[in-house]
Amino acid sequence: MIAMEYIGHTSDDGRKQLLLDHLNGTSKLCRENANEFWADIAEFVGQIHDIGKYTSGFQKRINGAENIRVEHAICGAKEVAKAPPKSYVPMIEYCVAGHHSGLPDGGTKVDGEEDSTLHGRMKRKTGDYSAYENEVKLEYPKDNLRELFDVSNQREIIERYSFFTRYLFSCLTDADFIDTERFVTPNTDRGIDGDFQKAYEKVCEKLNSFKIETKLQESRSIIQEQVYKSVESNANVYTLNMPTGSGKTLCSIRAALKTAIENKKKRIIYVIPYVSIIEQTAKVFEDIFGDVLPVLQHHSNYDFDDDKNEDENEITSEKLKRSCENWDAKLIVTTNIQFFESLYHYKGRRLRKLHNLADSVIIFDEIHMLPIDYIQPCLRAIGYVTKYLNSTAILMSATMPNYDKFMERYMSGVKIENAVKDTSLFNVFDKCRYEYIGKCELTSLAEKAQEYDNALIIVSKRKTARELYDICSGNKYHLSTYMTPLHRSEIIAKIKEDIKNGINTTVISTSLIEAGVDLDFKAVFREIAGIDNILQSGGRCNREGKMDMGDVFVFETDGGKGEIQLKSNITRNLFEEFDNISTDKCIEEYYSRLFAFNDGNIDKSTITSLMGENLKFDEIPFRTYAENFKFIKNQVIGIVIPRDENKDLIEQLRYGKLSVKRKLQQCSASVHIWELEEMIKEGIIEQLDCGVCILANTDYYKSDVGLTMENDVDYFV
Repeated sequence: MIAMEYIGHTSDDGRKQLLLDHLNGTSKLCRENANEFWADIAEFVGQIHDIGKYTSGFQKRINGAENIRVEHAICGAKEVAKAPPKSYVPMIEYCVAGHHSGLPDGGTKVDGEEDSTLHGRMKRKTGDYSAYENEVKLEYPKDNLRELFDVSNQREIIERYSFFTRYLFSCLTDADFIDTERFVTPNTDRGIDGDFQKAYEKVCEKLNSFKIETKLQESRSIIQEQVYKSVESNANVYTLNMPTGSGKTLCSIRAALKTAIENKKKRIIYVIPYVSIIEQTAKVFEDIFGDVLPVLQHHSNYDFDDDKNEDENEITSEKLKRSCENWDAKLIVTTNIQFFESLYHYKGRRLRKLHNLADSVIIFDEIHMLPIDYIQPCLRAIGYVTKYLNSTAILMSATMPNYDKFMERYMSGVKIENAVKDTSLFNVFDKCRYEYIGKCELTSLAEKAQEYDNALIIVSKRKTARELYDICSGNKYHLSTYMTPLHRSEIIAKIKEDIKNGINTTVISTSLIEAGVDLDFKAVFREIAGIDNILQSGGRCNREGKMDMGDVFVFETDGGKGEIQLKSNITRNLFEEFDNISTDKCIEEYYSRLFAFNDGNIDKSTITSLMGENLKFDEIPFRTYAENFKFIKNQVIGIVIPRDENKDLIEQLRYGKLSVKRKLQQCSASVHIWELEEMIKEGIIEQLDCGVCILANTDYYKSDVGLTMENDVDYFV
């Protein structure tokens, strides 16, 4: 009797992959993806994940039978549930049951088979998959998870359990995908390599090329040397509190390269809060490293061209796209949103990269920008990745919050070190004075600003920026996210030229100008906000230190709402209590009060907060938590603005060439969902089948202010 061949996959050209080959290949990759502690469990998960394909129903379907529906993923979960009780069993059930559809909610025992929870799906009937026993010998790993749960707090245990479930799921889904890919498309080119040693030499060469002729330049060099020495201590987490203008970006990447080389790390990940400055940061690295250490960008606006880009050292866009799926690269530049929302997602497509956070150096630029509601899960994730996955984190900010109590609470056992202990030279970087001038009418504000040769006014709302622009006279410029990035870049270039030529200039902007925009004004007027925002705005004042001290005036209009109002109230009080709001003591007091006001909210954004008192391993709400884990509550949409230069690209998009979407990002202005709906009603938006929106009536876009729509706060991310 001829033994039956069980098939796992078929290719478009008719080839067949034996199911046993797929299970063996996936389990091998799964083991390679995991660290030593998880290797045995990961290998086991890879071995059992597709045993549901041994059912006759699945084999009939893969051999061409139609109208047969088979849910094969739940079979492996059912099989592991038969095993003697082990603490990792629910973990494997989640991973195997969800390896196609994503990690499910655990649900409860009362759930029925119609429910999509783990409990519900475990009640569904399956075909007979016992034929796997003829080919697969399952050996259950040793249960050593108790080593990870050495705490008495059940909520902390659940948080760890959920993190490691996602980690194991990442090992499985990435292994499953790659083994399948190797069969379907053999010789697929994956991964972006690089040379850390050569990159380190290049960044050192760049830093050494800077002249040290002034007190400020000397101070910058001394502070940076502190950092390089500190990272020799092998801490899990370094806090890098450096003043604006002290060269944090290059200092941090040099420190990261040094750490990666000395500790044999696999990759460096640079995490930035703003989408708007990610490409310019990546360009800084590309200009220094060239093809020695290629940069992989991954963020919401990054799509990939189908054609080869000759400027990327023969790295095709398809290879870039594949590397983005699981961060198989040596240097990655990404955003807070992409990093943390991926860590807490439920879909394999997003979680595949989690296991590649191991053995990494991760730099978090502007760490103070973490949303207050998500401080706990973000710090907890940093703690787990560094403590358990052998990675190192560098937390960086010019206005470093006092995260100490949160780190003690959520990062237990993590070795944390301050990389800049001597702050005696920080005062050298104080290049402006801060003055609170109270409530101002917009007309008087404009008049006061225009008394200076050049001045910048920063407001919170796009509507206010437009009103101020209309009030101001003379040579004036407007900046907001109602304008496309390309348009803003053109305006910024004009501003620089005017200031350089001594032309009196007034600029009115929303907070977007605080994020990495290299402009230098004699005076800055900042609408009241958090201390961090105000000090960032001060970075645009007397930036080059050409004057003894520049002026930053903090004013009020009609006030903000919610968190903006809370931050403003704290700032107002601190102006009364401190002569200089830029001191470490004032910054520490600001965050202390801000966190105290939000103490209740900080504990609400955890996965256990959704579980009440039912803290059981098999009832963790993975999917529900992921769907509610959103850094930005007010979603914005990009509208493509037609220009002479992009007409051909828009036409290509109309005909379905999606690869041009990335190029059109520079020609897109941001609006809120409700604004887009209004514009659609007015008939001024063309919606393409691919989901891209184009401004059909360009009369609504002005050369000086962009889209002519009123709106509330300019949510700049």
